[in-house]
Amino acid sequence: MNDNEKDSLFQFPCMFPIKVMGKNTDKLYPVVSAIMEKHVPGLDGVTFESRLSSSDKYLSITITFTAQSKAQLDAIYLELNGHELVLMTL
Repeated sequence: MNDNEKDSLFQFPCMFPIKVMGKNTDKLYPVVSAIMEKHVPGLDGVTFESRLSSSDKYLSITITFTAQSKAQLDAIYLELNGHELVLMTL
């Protein structure tokens, strides 16, 4: 365990949900899935749930997975937030 993980509020590994929000386009889900696959090989134990906004203009995708480290979470958030189709992550 490195110093960064000692200061974390989480004990790894742990189940962790990430919510991704973007415009409702056919491209968002495959992009989010590909990014997650890069950081969670094989998507083993990963679940995806999606929900449209009331106007159908936006799509939110909640991905729940077993996070292995703070570094893994940081890398996932950094890549998701850096993609042009992603408006916000929580």
